[in-house]
Amino acid sequence: MHFARTAAAAAVFAALLIPTTANAAPSSAAAAPGDTVTLPVRDALAGLPVQAEDRTGYERTKFKHWIDADKDGCTTRAEVLKAEAVIAPVQGAKCALTGGEWYSPYDDRYIQGPRGLDIDHLVPLAEAWDSGAYAWTAKEREAYANDLGDDRALIAVSAASNRSKADQDPSTWLPPAAGYRCQYVTDWVADKIRWGLSIDPAERAALADVLDGCPDVPITVTQAR
Repeated sequence: MHFARTAAAAAVFAALLIPTTANAAPSSAAAAPGDTVTLPVRDALAGLPVQAEDRTGYERTKFKHWIDADKDGCTTRAEVLKAEAVIAPVQGAKCALTGGEWYSPYDDRYIQGPRGLDIDHLVPLAEAWDSGAYAWTAKEREAYANDLGDDRALIAVSAASNRSKADQDPSTWLPPAAGYRCQYVTDWVADKIRWGLSIDPAERAALADVLDGCPDVPITVTQAR
């Protein structure tokens, strides 16, 4: 379950808010890979570069996924499923998962068994390409597509909601579960900061519109690049 993964990091989150944190930075602008940035989400949004987007040259195959980074027999997809399960699945040979239960926050549903689930890239691969990943190396795109270093990057959701979203940004798609939208756009901003991605004018307007009705919570992000 997405909430379970984020809860595990609560103590770390609190520590990072302490002003004496060695690698704390006042904004994302000067942060380097591995640095941690903590700032209110509206300030974070204001700091994101605004640029037009261009999908020229995009192919999904340019983002290699799902890999088995730690060579334990489980791909990134399986790692997310195991981490986010409400009721743990049974793991068989070659990390085959059966049974289990998951909560899909996009549409406020419980899903029985892994077959009804997709692993969503919160910021879709095509959107990442448009926003700066076109200039990355193949290894950087692989790291983005398999990002287990931030619980917000990958999320298990119902296949129906993920396919409804496809490669859209918040200007054209928001989760059907209205109660999750503040969390969704806050996490979207955090993911864009983590990977140094830009936003386009319509995307920025949509994010600001939703955040106007949300608490201005602090977000903590470790820079991936």
